[in-house]
Amino acid sequence: MFHKTRILCLAIAAITCGTPWALSQGCVAAHSNQHSFDELISSKFGPQPMTDERFRWIHNLTLDIGYRVFNSNKYFQGSTEIARPNAVRNHQNIFDVALQYRLSNRWSILADIPVFNGTRNQIYPPSGIFQVSGLGDITVGLQSWIFRPPTENGGNVAVNMQLKMPTGINNATGAATLKGQTIIATADQSMQPGDGTWGVSVGTQAYKRLWRTATSYAQANYLLSPADTNGVATFRSQPGQGVMSATDQYLFRAGISQVVPKVKRLAFTAGVRGEGVPVRDLIGNSNGFRRPGFIFSFDPGFMLNYKRDTLSVTAPWALYRDRPPSVPEIQNNITNGDAFFADYTITINLSHHF
Repeated sequence: MFHKTRILCLAIAAITCGTPWALSQGCVAAHSNQHSFDELISSKFGPQPMTDERFRWIHNLTLDIGYRVFNSNKYFQGSTEIARPNAVRNHQNIFDVALQYRLSNRWSILADIPVFNGTRNQIYPPSGIFQVSGLGDITVGLQSWIFRPPTENGGNVAVNMQLKMPTGINNATGAATLKGQTIIATADQSMQPGDGTWGVSVGTQAYKRLWRTATSYAQANYLLSPADTNGVATFRSQPGQGVMSATDQYLFRAGISQVVPKVKRLAFTAGVRGEGVPVRDLIGNSNGFRRPGFIFSFDPGFMLNYKRDTLSVTAPWALYRDRPPSVPEIQNNITNGDAFFADYTITINLSHHF
């Protein structure tokens, strides 16, 4: 029984350590969701050898169905929230189908297929209610644990690399009003399911047992987007913002998970989470329109496990938000870059092991 509770503790520690594009800001263009790393579901802090029939199922296919929803309606210039009587309301539903196939105790193949649906009531010209639905950018890659599991010290570190392919819609349009006339306009960058460019994601996650029913965890991911812009025209007239930028993005989180005493297969987590879009990319130029920003959140959650199914729910709550000026804004002395942020995000994930 104690072994089973440790399993849950570890699994919830990593349940939201998925792809790096699970950002909570309504004004960024990435829409991939979170998926679980069920390598941690085992009898004792790591997968069992494939010769162990009791755990053979965890070495095959895992299917994750994820859902994320948020409303971005809080207006920020820099780190200052400014009240606006007619705020833009950006509502987004992001679905994700994630597949993981274990090749061995250490190596796994990963794949994510995101699907986006959202609405935005744009109050500035061209004004209108934009509604966009479509496939996002698919990612595929590999993950490896540094130490062969299970480890004796109750901890391990994993690294992963994934290729982001430009499969998503990046030029969605909608009906809008401009100078009293109805036109077809490009939807805001935050409403585009994909960005139309190739990218590479690098990431790591780690966990370490603290005491009998508690585990610390940490995770970080960074998406490299070498392309400068994706060539899609915006509706913006500001200098240097006529086309959409291809942006890097990042995510990090850390915290502690605790099994609920005397309750089978239930655990809670409490931690912090940071995510955002940098002003400048690590590789390549950073021209075009982007909304760089950073959001720091309190990150609570819980997970419930039953046989081969795991349900997890998290609700990152924003503590600090910042929208610095982008490269074109800096070059043209526009220092009051703005963005709409969400107060919180709800993520729901259901995974099944075949």
